[in-house]
Amino acid sequence: MGIKTTFACIATAAVLAVGSPLAQAKPFKWASASDIATWDIHSQNNALQNGIHAAVYESLVYYNSRTFKVDPVLATSWQQLTPTQLRITLRQNVKFHDGSAFTADDAVYSLQRAMMRTSNFTPYTAGFDRIVKVNANTIDIFTKNPNPVLLNQLTELRMMSKAWAEKNNSVEPKDIRNANQETFANRNAMGTGPFMLKQWVPDQRMVLERNPAWWGKAEGNITEIVYTPIKAEATRVAALLSGEVDLVLDPSPQDLGRLRQNANLKVIDGVESRTIFFGLDTFRDELPGSNVKGKNPLKDQRVRKALYQAIDIDGLMRVTMRGLGQATGTLIAPQVNGWNEDLHKRMPYDAEAARKLLAEAGYPQGFEVDFACPNNRYINDEEICQAVTAMWARVGVKAKLRTLPLTTYFPMIQRFEASIYMLGWGVPTFDAMYSLQSLVRTVGTDGDGNYNVGRYSNPRIDAVIDRAKVESDTLVRNRRLVEALQMAKEDVSHIPLHNQVIPWAMKKTIDVVHRPDNRIDWRLVKVN
Repeated sequence: MGIKTTFACIATAAVLAVGSPLAQAKPFKWASASDIATWDIHSQNNALQNGIHAAVYESLVYYNSRTFKVDPVLATSWQQLTPTQLRITLRQNVKFHDGSAFTADDAVYSLQRAMMRTSNFTPYTAGFDRIVKVNANTIDIFTKNPNPVLLNQLTELRMMSKAWAEKNNSVEPKDIRNANQETFANRNAMGTGPFMLKQWVPDQRMVLERNPAWWGKAEGNITEIVYTPIKAEATRVAALLSGEVDLVLDPSPQDLGRLRQNANLKVIDGVESRTIFFGLDTFRDELPGSNVKGKNPLKDQRVRKALYQAIDIDGLMRVTMRGLGQATGTLIAPQVNGWNEDLHKRMPYDAEAARKLLAEAGYPQGFEVDFACPNNRYINDEEICQAVTAMWARVGVKAKLRTLPLTTYFPMIQRFEASIYMLGWGVPTFDAMYSLQSLVRTVGTDGDGNYNVGRYSNPRIDAVIDRAKVESDTLVRNRRLVEALQMAKEDVSHIPLHNQVIPWAMKKTIDVVHRPDNRIDWRLVKVN
């Protein structure tokens, strides 16, 4: 007998209930440090990019920006028919930007596309068995096992027109690791969302215009979104001060004081569900560019622990982050299911202990190692890596730092070309399985190791993660998540640094809702 528990049966999300005052509509201009890499919604799993894509492409469900509960979007209701079968009723009379109807065929195709070999979104389809069309307005998602975070996963799986993808030879996602591959969906977009892509000149300018045929009603009043990627911190702030842009998503920590004091501006802060950490290549037998030949120092837990303990985290948070970081000892932020205080506590900074560990591992003089970081993705990312390079040098480790822009950095690390790398990992599902499976689990299929670009592997941890995947008892499942996180912490699978605190700086005339995933809800933006 099926379990007929209805999770939602809501015709329209409350966040969309208020009409849009078009008579007062205005353009909205904003800036951040980096551009997106692609308009292909399943090609690269990147938070900034996903947030921009959400203006044009919609998902079946999405987080309410005020409550962070799951709201219906292109789905109107869902019902758990059995522990492994979720029935979804689709919104009717929804049109893509070309005027064609959104149907069950598009929903089935989009979810299947997210599962394809070149998709970077397999963490969100983890555990999916098959997607089935029931009728023109209904689909079923069958999972291999009961999945308590299935709806959360669906918030990041946006819908694409099957006919449009087939017509434009974009049936499969662009392979983000292949810099030479070009597809139509990489440069063009056609969704159901409140905005349409009007212009995109990579690294220069992006313009989105209001979709006059959108099915919903927005609280905001903007008719055009103009995005300018501005790498230089001083230039971004100058653009805000001069009125050239309305909002800066990532003001530099050193500028926040004067921005807060400016009578024409306001700064709103929020803790992001994102943890910044270093990953390490523990896979290769010899690290490219290292002076250690015939073996890989990073395979030794003592070396990984030494690198961890050589980082003066308090100094880093005080001087480099200026209070915009919460030091942590684990891979997830406090908002994420599986977090606890014991995991959060860091090993102490101890340079002498680090030197001793290196000597015990056979590197009394240290060693040389490649170190890669982005320079326009996270708060003070390049400055953090420069500071850590100096800290490691004090214990004898000569990190050869190279920094790259976001658009080239992420494909590079996904080709396994970095020995030590920085990554910031947000958790859209707000459940530790997303991080454990993507970052810690041995690289495999069905989302396993999707962003484990150091190719760390520990069969004991894998076994705990795999048991948690199929566990239907919530308490037992949560204990296993904590157990896997603790094992990863003890083995120093990664070197956690901090959880980001995100400030947004804007004109006082701008109304937005700050979200813990650091993305703007385009339906709510208002220019007064």
